Amino acid sequence: MVRLTIDGKEVEVPEGTNVIEAARRLGIEVPYYCYHPGLSIAGQCRLCMVELGNNPRPQIACNTQVTEGMVVRTDTSKVLETRQSIMEFHLINHPLDCPVCDQAGECWLQIYYMKHGLYEPRMVDEKVHKPKAVPLGPHVILDAERCILCSRCVRFCDEITGTGELGIFQRGDHSEIGLFPGKELANPYSANVIDICPVGALTDRDFRFAVRVWYLDTARSICPGCSRGCNIEVHYNLRRPHHNQGRRVARLKPRYHAEVNRWWICDAGRYGYKFVDDPSRLVSPSRGRGDAAVEIGWDEIIPVIAGQLRRYRPEEMGVLASPKMANEDLFLLKRLVDHLGLAHVDFSVPPRHPGDEDNLLIRADKNPNTCGAELVGLGPREGVGHGGARGILRAAREGRIKCLWVFHHDLLASAWPEEEIREALRTLECLIFQGSNANRVSAAAHYVLPSATWVEREGTFTNFEGRVQRFWRAVEPLGASLADWEILGRIGAALGLGPQPVRAEECFKALAAAVPAFAGLSYGELRDTGKVVSA
Repeated sequence: MVRLTIDGKEVEVPEGTNVIEAARRLGIEVPYYCYHPGLSIAGQCRLCMVELGNNPRPQIACNTQVTEGMVVRTDTSKVLETRQSIMEFHLINHPLDCPVCDQAGECWLQIYYMKHGLYEPRMVDEKVHKPKAVPLGPHVILDAERCILCSRCVRFCDEITGTGELGIFQRGDHSEIGLFPGKELANPYSANVIDICPVGALTDRDFRFAVRVWYLDTARSICPGCSRGCNIEVHYNLRRPHHNQGRRVARLKPRYHAEVNRWWICDAGRYGYKFVDDPSRLVSPSRGRGDAAVEIGWDEIIPVIAGQLRRYRPEEMGVLASPKMANEDLFLLKRLVDHLGLAHVDFSVPPRHPGDEDNLLIRADKNPNTCGAELVGLGPREGVGHGGARGILRAAREGRIKCLWVFHHDLLASAWPEEEIREALRTLECLIFQGSNANRVSAAAHYVLPSATWVEREGTFTNFEGRVQRFWRAVEPLGASLADWEILGRIGAALGLGPQPVRAEECFKALAAAVPAFAGLSYGELRDTGKVVSA
């Protein structure tokens, strides 16, 4: 450990820490543009100047490591004057288009100008003009006039993805960010350059001119796109309508977690939320197949579902749970399955095409809670020779299973032959579908129970490493949809299981008491970073 003094305050930090991070320990802000804790040091923006000891010239804090007894001053008149001059330099050719810039409201040029600029402009010459609104790839658009050449995006593509699409071309005030010939910014993590761009040079094509950031609220969440469980923020707009295709969720952003995803998120996860407000959403319970289907209320359909579950013998019923369900949902479903004495239960349905995977974040398993489903115990029962989910469908085709309850799966998009699935669905006397969006299984179902999506409720997922992580509600459930655990609780009550949880936290508390792997966990214990299960 190294002890030093910053602005008269002593602090002790690990050896190798730079001055920016050391000052942060004391709550002292050293402004910067090019520095990013997840990238190499560039030292290009020169905004992080501080005075060190008796050195007559200010030094950059990002590339200065602390030493024993070092004395740092971040607020002297020389430092403040230097910052003001650097801000003037960065803004010499910057366009005055804040009113139409998507970065307005979260732009570090604006923020730092108000804190460290406020100079009297001396520029009287015509600004240098550069390309504007240039698509770099499917998700990123470049406004070269706004770029301050911090090189964060270049270093990200060189050091994190290793794809090297971007570079800095030309010299002097004609320097600009661009693509190498024949390249496109289309790597699986391309939109992260938007997050790390401190100004409005790189913006999101999907978010472009959709909504001002000051109209957005934020909820902490977990990406449901794969078993990694990346920590994210859901940015949603409830106070003012916007024209972005009627979406309540405006965008997803990565949330830092040192042990899961650090600062990053893949593009598939970032843009994988469109189903939340898709026209295919199921918003009301319904009864009847095809054109005969009619929408009914929960008070009417719950007794009907309970009656159907009582009607059949346990060996005549099957359940296909989903690893997209939260731990709370899976636990109440397991309790219901045990109460009914069902043996034909599984959750694993292989996709038609294997999922992609890499060594950074992306996992081949595109479900957020496969580990949770395994720990809760919703896989094939030992000693029951139904052969998993495919065996359950085979039993349905043969007429041995007459009632099947399917959660979220589009079975016709699985790796199994479609005709097998269609025959099984046609043969069933009672098909119950529970999920958030319509698909070919819901179209064939006798009863449809609409589920809320993960942004419309709270709960937990268990990622592939066994880390249990919380997600919070951002928006209200669409229509009459309910969280899966609420639907299961109502059905359980109708079947005589006694009082049911009324909050997700109560479900998790019961889960932690009943499943050894989750013992000792609680919402309070999980906090923002989650906990690894004991087994």
